Amino acid sequence: MMQDETDTLQNKTVDRFNREKLYIQLTRIFLDEATSGRWKPNQKIPTEEDLCRRYDVSKITVRQAINNLVSDGYLMKIQGKGTFVTSVLPVVGLSMRTRFTEEMFGEEVSTEKEILYKGIQDPPQEIRTYLKTTDSIFQIRCKRTVNGEPAYLDESFIPYQMLPGIEQLNFSQCSFYSVLQERALKKIFKVIQTIEVQQVRGESAMNLDLREGIPVLAVHRLLFSSDNTPVGYTRFLGRSDRYKFQTEFERIR
Repeated sequence: MMQDETDTLQNKTVDRFNREKLYIQLTRIFLDEATSGRWKPNQKIPTEEDLCRRYDVSKITVRQAINNLVSDGYLMKIQGKGTFVTSVLPVVGLSMRTRFTEEMFGEEVSTEKEILYKGIQDPPQEIRTYLKTTDSIFQIRCKRTVNGEPAYLDESFIPYQMLPGIEQLNFSQCSFYSVLQERALKKIFKVIQTIEVQQVRGESAMNLDLREGIPVLAVHRLLFSSDNTPVGYTRFLGRSDRYKFQTEFERIR
């Protein structure tokens, strides 16, 4: 490669007149740094602050781009040490960024999230089967209300050792998925989602203010890391009269 071509690659930056979002452009730039050899395997990449200054973007934009490549297995975050290059091999298939946006209630409503339970609890055997572990499992059970009325229940299960310090996290103020991507020992790489209609029973019926046997929308998600290790499992039970389910997919590469 000629010198002027090398300089062009090294000076790549985001194009603010491009309709493509900045973090997507930055993901491609970082990917090129890794696959071209400028960021070498096992090398620590520049800090988020350095990358913000270099590309004149916000820390959120840099973090989104880095998390995309962590999910794809190119980078790895080590708490207290930084982010390192782990692979320069291409990911096969279509890469997508997925937003989980269930609570699409509109701008004129008031929503609240109540933590019903948080702690280690022996889950049903099916949860252990999904997560393929005999270790302790941390459970978070939440209720979301709209204008004071229950809309859906949200249960999340994660192997206890997967997320150090999970007891101290305030899940009423943060997304379960974003916490896993930021702090878990393994990041979310793949999601298997199942949607069904089922009859609500017991405590779930009481929390949703429904009679037993009423049909509700049930959404199950099993979360995997890049090495196919189960990272977590979530399930939602939503009232069809107060709950709208939406998943948004956005092509990034």
